[in-house]
Amino acid sequence: MADPFPICYLNGEYLPLADARISPLDRGFLYGDGAYEVMPVYGGRPFRLEAHCARLTRSLGEIRMTDPHGRREWCDIFETLIARNGAADQYIYWQVTRGAERGRNHAPLPDIPRTVFAFCAPLPIASATVLEKGVACITAEDTRWARCDIKSVALLANVLLRQLAVDADAAETILLRNGELMEASSSTVQVVLGGELRTPPNSRKILPGTTRGVVEELAARVGMPYRAAPISEAELRRADEIWISAATREVQPVTRLDGKPVGSGSPGPLWRRVYAEFQRWKRELQHQPWR
Repeated sequence: MADPFPICYLNGEYLPLADARISPLDRGFLYGDGAYEVMPVYGGRPFRLEAHCARLTRSLGEIRMTDPHGRREWCDIFETLIARNGAADQYIYWQVTRGAERGRNHAPLPDIPRTVFAFCAPLPIASATVLEKGVACITAEDTRWARCDIKSVALLANVLLRQLAVDADAAETILLRNGELMEASSSTVQVVLGGELRTPPNSRKILPGTTRGVVEELAARVGMPYRAAPISEAELRRADEIWISAATREVQPVTRLDGKPVGSGSPGPLWRRVYAEFQRWKRELQHQPWR
């Protein structure tokens, strides 16, 4: 990932990221007590703004916090950050923690001012090699906690699982639980079986991905059959195509899994259709107002 842009937002102020400070007693720092979002920006326009904001509000609600800002306030923050950092294409990371209290108390949950932080960074662009040859992934047993539907800042399990991929010179770790596909360490996984696109159904074991929703809409745009349904490990391993999708990945083809080729070993024809439609859709949206 490239270095972040220089200006961030912290608790009502726009300031150099290098100067941003939080209390060491912040519960996000001590407990991972908070939630976050990552949203791409194309041509200066936030992408899937409502979906990202709604997911943050839901995640906060699940950990017994109310969203400290309404949509208009979040939009004001994003608009200013985008303008001050200048790039047309970037991504915004923002998080809310429960805040800083005196002392370290597991409970009761304190009613204190929230800590709100946001920054921007260059949007990663898939290389020509990724688009031509795809990426390699590995599989591992899902060792995360039982509430993966909450986009929590407590990501240690995800980090350790992603490191397995780094160790194997792979792009991602695809997670299995009791013989079924879940998702990847930081991506949604889609599988093509017999011309049908499938994704595991949302549950507490899976983050409801915003880019997953994009892929579902794109499948409809190109007339591709799609359904949410359980996917066994055996089905994953015999899939015609495997894709991973995320806010900073868009949708990428997996062409090797645990060292073995997926399908033909090259990006598949259905992925190519959906990827091309994604790029067309982005161009359509760039000239539309976002607020």
